Amino acid sequence: MSFTVAIVGRPNVGKSTLFNRLVGKKLALVDDTPGVTRDRRPGEAKLIDLKFHIIDTAGLEEAAPETLQGRMRAQTEAAIEEADLSLFVVDAKTGLTPVDTALADMLRRKGKPVVLVANKSEAKGSDGGFYDAYTLGLGEPTPISAEHGQGMLDLRDAIVAAIGEERAYPEDDEAVTDIDVRAELAEAAEDDEDFEPEYDETKPLRVAIVGRPNAGKSTLINRFLGEDRLLTGPEAGITRDSISVEWDWKGRTIKMFDTAGMRRKARVQEKLEKLSVADGLRAIRFAETVVIMFDATIPFEKQDLQIVDFVLREGRAAVLAFNKWDLIDDPQAVLADLREKTDRLLPQARGIRAVPVSGQTGRGLDKLMQAVIETDRTWNRRISTAKLNRWLDAQQTQHPPPAVSGRRLKLKYMTQVKARPPGFMVSCTRPDALPESYIRYLTNGLRNDFNLPGVPIRIHFKATDNPFASKAKKKR
Repeated sequence: MSFTVAIVGRPNVGKSTLFNRLVGKKLALVDDTPGVTRDRRPGEAKLIDLKFHIIDTAGLEEAAPETLQGRMRAQTEAAIEEADLSLFVVDAKTGLTPVDTALADMLRRKGKPVVLVANKSEAKGSDGGFYDAYTLGLGEPTPISAEHGQGMLDLRDAIVAAIGEERAYPEDDEAVTDIDVRAELAEAAEDDEDFEPEYDETKPLRVAIVGRPNAGKSTLINRFLGEDRLLTGPEAGITRDSISVEWDWKGRTIKMFDTAGMRRKARVQEKLEKLSVADGLRAIRFAETVVIMFDATIPFEKQDLQIVDFVLREGRAAVLAFNKWDLIDDPQAVLADLREKTDRLLPQARGIRAVPVSGQTGRGLDKLMQAVIETDRTWNRRISTAKLNRWLDAQQTQHPPPAVSGRRLKLKYMTQVKARPPGFMVSCTRPDALPESYIRYLTNGLRNDFNLPGVPIRIHFKATDNPFASKAKKKR
């Protein structure tokens, strides 16, 4: 059984830098501005030969419960309760503050193991802050530099001493499993022109929630989880990091990413907001399905459409969620209007699934998840080569390709070369001369005839080899 570690401390002592060091990736945003981290971020850490779960937390400050800082403190205290061990980080360079002393008292009252970490110990003049840390009454401080990776061996030893050898190095259970031959079967079946693999209903699904600030993304995820896992409130732009949470929906593991609100590029001036938006864009690329949240009271702002366009250009499966539906007075009329605008404003995603929801009341959450699953199924769809070529012949009979310079273009062969999203290759004569209108005709035909609503469709046209080209070269 592994153990869980929470990194705690006042703002700007280097908690997120240490978190990134332990997980081996730059997952958490790091900036000189105090209070960058607001939510608790989980990760899988490795320290020398130790492996454990880790939670990055917001800087602890004394604040009233109803304020943003107070809600951040509540999130951090929840992480401390969840963890088996706390790494209490202090800044050896600037020394102790009354906040450090108050936090030490709180951790002592919790009665859980604590490792005192004196960060920035490589800095000139840090000796005073290091020795001051003894006065907190939490044992000997461990000097480290999270930025430069110094002191990691000492930190490992301190964690093992605090948690115990048995918890630190659990014996791995030898699990006996059957040999999985599905990959081999799929590879062999690809040679069959009628082969269409089945959708795997059991695989974990990665879903990102994106949208403008204050659209209700974090509130919606909290409603899914049934707890206040993510920081929420009336203030716009609370979320900064892309936070991932895992939960089960009808027996299927869902890994959901909450992202920072995305404003128009011209309005994003501060470095921290640029980092937050870049983190959100990475979450979109990592996810499989993206739920784009609209505020139903002010839908289809220009930024909403740009977000949808970006998601589709990245090749992700997209679902629209019209949030704050509990604030709509005439739901039927508004829903009809939204459906008309969706078809008109998003022609590149014809048939995209759109669901009215309320993160505040929980309305429509099951329908939203069902739409996510169905869209992911479409995004993973593979169509047999035999079906595609029968379809291609029918399309050309119904609407032949145009003639260019007196010579009619010929589409000879079609196959699906990839899924996620569906991508097709068409062998034809003079692909560069094929007009955009005919490409749209084929794309819309694929979408309608093979039931591929709301997902990007890529069609690549490849020139057929000239069988007489080699003979002509020999004659020369």
